[in-house]
Amino acid sequence: MTRELPGREELARWVDARPRNFYDASAHLRDVLDVHAGVERREGMEQRLHDFGAKVATIIEPAVASCETHREFPALVAYDGIGRRVDRIEFHPDHERASRAVWGSGLMACDTSLGGAFEQAALFYLLSHVGEGGLACPAVCTVGLSRAIANRGPGALSRRYLAGLRARGLDGSLLGSQFLTEVQGGSDVGANIVVATPDAELPGAWRISGEKWFCSVANADLFAVTARYDAAVDGTRGLGCFLVARTLDNHAPNGFRIRQLKDKLGTRGLASGEIDFDGALAWPIGAVGDGFHIAVEELLNTSRWLNAIGSTGLMRRAYLEAASFARHRHAFNRSIGSIPIVREQLAMMKTEEYAALSSTMALTGMIDRLDQGLASERDRAVHRFLVNVNKFRTSYVATEVVHQGIEILGGNGTIEPFSPLPRLYRDAVVYESWEGTHNVLCAQVQRDCARMELLDEVVAWTNDELHSSSVIDVAVVQTELSSCSVQLRNAITNGDAGAGQVRRLLDRFAQIVQASLLASASTRADSVVTGVAQMFVRRHFGDPWAPAQDAEVDRALGADLEDADVS
Repeated sequence: MTRELPGREELARWVDARPRNFYDASAHLRDVLDVHAGVERREGMEQRLHDFGAKVATIIEPAVASCETHREFPALVAYDGIGRRVDRIEFHPDHERASRAVWGSGLMACDTSLGGAFEQAALFYLLSHVGEGGLACPAVCTVGLSRAIANRGPGALSRRYLAGLRARGLDGSLLGSQFLTEVQGGSDVGANIVVATPDAELPGAWRISGEKWFCSVANADLFAVTARYDAAVDGTRGLGCFLVARTLDNHAPNGFRIRQLKDKLGTRGLASGEIDFDGALAWPIGAVGDGFHIAVEELLNTSRWLNAIGSTGLMRRAYLEAASFARHRHAFNRSIGSIPIVREQLAMMKTEEYAALSSTMALTGMIDRLDQGLASERDRAVHRFLVNVNKFRTSYVATEVVHQGIEILGGNGTIEPFSPLPRLYRDAVVYESWEGTHNVLCAQVQRDCARMELLDEVVAWTNDELHSSSVIDVAVVQTELSSCSVQLRNAITNGDAGAGQVRRLLDRFAQIVQASLLASASTRADSVVTGVAQMFVRRHFGDPWAPAQDAEVDRALGADLEDADVS
C-alpha cells in the first residue's frame, strides 16, 4: 500500500479544516453588527444567521462548485418540444438545490420597514462566501424590485407581486430582474432608445419595444425595464421605469425574445443575455416621469449597497482559504504561516475586509434608518455619497484581496478544482462593473456633490467617527481628511477640468472613512479590531516604507495562525 506523501497529507488537513459554518467562522460580522445594529438586534437574528452560515458551507458551496467544475452553466431553450416559442433558461439541478437554500433563508422576506436591512445584509454577506454563483445577482435584483414596488409602485402592483417577491422559500416565489443597459449607451442610460407607448386598450398599461443589451437574471419572472416614454424629451428625463411580467398566460413570452446568453469572464452561473422586446405589455412603477429616479434610487442604489456587501464576503472567503492554507502548508522546514512576509500579507487581507465590512455596515445603518423613516438630513447626504463611493472602493479592493489569496496558495492557487479562489477572482472582476464602473460612479458623486453640496455633511460625519477613537493617531487621519476634502471640493467645482482628480481623491476619501470607522469600532471591540485599525492607518496614512510591527500583525491576525508552527 502506497503511503501518502507528507505534502498531500498537509493539503488533506487543510481541506478538512474548511469551515462547516461561515457564520461561526466570521466573528467580525457579529462585532460589526453589534456596533451598527446593536447587540439586541444581532441576537434576534443570530439563529437564522447561524443556520444559513451552515447551509452556505455545506449545501450552496458544493452545489456552486459542482456546476463550475463540470461547466454546467445556464442554457437557453428557445422552443419547447412542439415548436412553441418559450425562451426558457435551463439550469443544472444543483442550481435549484442551492436556490432553495438561499430563498429558504428568508433573505428576500426581510421586512425592511421594521429594520430588516441589517439581517438582509448579513445573510447576503454569508451567501457571498461562494462568490456570485448564479445566486447573488438574482437575490439582489429581487430585493431591489421588491423595494421599488413597495416604495413607488401603485397598490395594484404591490397586491399582485409583492408577496411573491418577498416569499420565504422558493415555491411560490417570484424572481426579479432589472434591464437598463442598451448597446449604444452602456452606462450612459440617457442614450437609451427602447420605446414605451401607451396601450390602446388597457388604461394605464404600456407597450415596450426595443433591445436591451445586458440583461442579467434573464430567467426572472418580473423585469424592471427603463424605456423612453416621450421621444421629445432627451436624456434620462424622458425615461420611465416599467414592470414587465415574463408571461401573461404562464407559457408564452410576453412580447420578448432572448437573442443570446452571454459567455462572461465571471458570474458564469448567472443567466445574462440580450433581449428584444416587441410590444411587451408593461405597467409603470410609480409616476412615469420619475422613471430614472426610481431606477437609480430603488434599483441601482440597492444593488450598489449589496454589491459592496458581496465584495466583503468574497474577501472574507479568500482570507479564510489563504489563512488556513498558511497554517497547514510547510516549506523550508516551517509552516508558511510563520513566515513574516506571509503573515503581513494575510494581516493586510484581513484588514481590508474588516475595513470594507465596517464602511458597508455603516451604510446599512443609514439605509435602515431611511427604511424606518428615522433618517436625519446628514444620513441622507452621507448615504447619497457613500452608496457610490463605497461600492467603488470595496469592489476593486475585493479583486486585489482575492488575488493576494491566490498568491499565498502559489501555483496551486490558479488551479480551478484546488480551491474556490479562481472562481471568486473572476466574480470579483465582474463585481467591479456591476451597476456602474468605477469612472461612472465617481462621475456620479462629482455631480451629486456639485448639485447637492454633500461634502460638508460627509466631512462632519467622518470627523465625528474619528473623535470617538483612542487607539490610532487621530491627528494623522484628520490632517488627511482636511487636505483631501479641500482638494476634492476644488476638483468638484472645476467640472471637467477637475474630473481627472476626482477618482483618486474619492479613493483617498473612502480610505479616510474606513479608517475612521475602524478606529471608532476598535474602542468597542477586541484587540483584533485594534490591530486591524492600526495596520490600516499605517498602511494608508503612514510611511509606506516602514516595516510592519510584529505585535501589530499579531494583534490583527489574532488566533488565526496561532498553531502555524506545529509540524
